[in-house]
Amino acid sequence: MQLYSFFRSSAAYRVRIAFNLKGLRYETIGIPLSKGSNLKPDYQAINPQMRVPALKLDSGEILTQSLAIIEYLDETNPQPPLLPRDPIARAKVRAFAQAIACDIHPLNNTSPLRYLKNELGEDQARIDAWYHHWVLEGFAALEAMIEPGSYCFGGGITLADICLVPQVTNARRLKVPLDRFPRIVAVDAACAKLPAFEAARPEQQPDAE
Repeated sequence: MQLYSFFRSSAAYRVRIAFNLKGLRYETIGIPLSKGSNLKPDYQAINPQMRVPALKLDSGEILTQSLAIIEYLDETNPQPPLLPRDPIARAKVRAFAQAIACDIHPLNNTSPLRYLKNELGEDQARIDAWYHHWVLEGFAALEAMIEPGSYCFGGGITLADICLVPQVTNARRLKVPLDRFPRIVAVDAACAKLPAFEAARPEQQPDAE
């Protein structure tokens, strides 16, 4: 399988973690977002949204959207499971993951940040304030959703942890203060001890700049 990725993309980071947890091999095809490579016609033909990640299966089929890709990997390679079997627990994990992927991340992705700068003329200080605001608001909710245990929902890794760690990495890179979120920080530290998470880190990727 081929994963179209960018080393610093938190969405691609999620998928890399899932691949590693499943013990699946893949080839990285770097799409340098910083150089606008995602906007070129050849990549648009692969992913009409012109975003990463995209996953090319051995069959030639292309999958997009990180959560859809991760659930595909989970359904086709069920061990270890990334979602609980209990329907309520499963819904809670999905809600946590979507709070990141659908609420926090889209507001702070490169596209809106560039729009704020290039189209609306905002200076960097105001753009940083925008970024911090939405992360802090989102993390306040996530902090309350985390259950007792080493990870977001107890003693096992789930989709929630897979989504949380890349968002924490981005928050630290953009200097968002995390002292108000001890549960989030503790989960991130626990995940950092696992080889699957360590190998997925941005600086470990073949396309790292």
